[in-house]
Amino acid sequence: MNRIATTTLKTLRLLPRAVLILMLLAAPVLAVPMMRADTGSIIEAPTPKKAGIGFVLLVSLQRG
Repeated sequence: MNRIATTTLKTLRLLPRAVLILMLLAAPVLAVPMMRADTGSIIEAPTPKKAGIGFVLLVSLQRG
């Protein structure tokens, strides 16, 4: 009985520390869906027009 009581007391002593660590680890995971639910405050920049200069530069650099 003494051994069971000792292990129970050790477990109860470690329980608040374990709960605190789990809360700190779970906070970012639980915050992500809350941030994604609020789509009204996101401002997106306009997409730039594609000029197609990348392929021309690639071909001209391979020739030289």
